[in-house]
Amino acid sequence: MKKILWVGMALFLPLFFASCATTTTRQPSIYKWSSYTKDTYDYIKSGEEDSIETVLKTYQWIIDNQTGTVRETVPPGVCADYGYLLVKSGRVQEGKKFLLKEKELYPESAPLVDSVIKMIER
Repeated sequence: MKKILWVGMALFLPLFFASCATTTTRQPSIYKWSSYTKDTYDYIKSGEEDSIETVLKTYQWIIDNQTGTVRETVPPGVCADYGYLLVKSGRVQEGKKFLLKEKELYPESAPLVDSVIKMIER
């Protein structure tokens, strides 16, 4: 009986400890954000030309670097924000292109994007 118990423990313990081990495989994130939070906060806080260029670069990085993420697409709202800031900085046609891309990627944003485009065209 003791022999069966020892054999059982010898088989059970390695399986038990193996199940407690952490895995080194890391799941990819849904989106890559870079320094979005900091740069956007700095722009909103200061509103200076230097900070708008930094935010535009951050948005462009986010748009260009979504490979390897779960969805492999731009996060919601990024194309719309980027397009609006482009319009605000005088690059109207390029801005409209990104506003329309937001609508294409996220159809539920159509009412908001359409109203922004109407404001631009006035």
